[in-house]
Amino acid sequence: MEDYAFVPLYDAQCSAGAGAWNENCRVLTHISFTRYSLRKQGLTPDHLSAIRIDGDSMEPVLHSGDTVLIDHTRTTIEGEGIYILRLDGHLYAKRLQRNFDGVAIISANSAYDKVTVPRDRLAELEIIGRAVWSAGWL
Repeated sequence: MEDYAFVPLYDAQCSAGAGAWNENCRVLTHISFTRYSLRKQGLTPDHLSAIRIDGDSMEPVLHSGDTVLIDHTRTTIEGEGIYILRLDGHLYAKRLQRNFDGVAIISANSAYDKVTVPRDRLAELEIIGRAVWSAGWL
């Protein structure tokens, strides 16, 4: 068992749509990863957690019910990627892009508009971490 790391899966749902947040989240179970595979990705088990996606705004990349692994050490925008963020008390899984006006929050699903958090309100945007892995049922 020493070859495996067990990452907590929390009952907090991360919205990929209108926003959902569970203030008193608890660990539902643990997901096992080989320590070797995490190390190859530059990940440390103590800095990881997992949550489920709720909503369709990140389809076709992430689907409702998918599980994402979050690296909590990556809390600044560093190139392309999907981040877990908290805004107005809700968790979201979105692409983030820095621009001159602030930060653009981008959905993969074209039915959803891009939202910009202006520079003077960036303190309200908390980046929980970067999504580094996802899995879901086919």
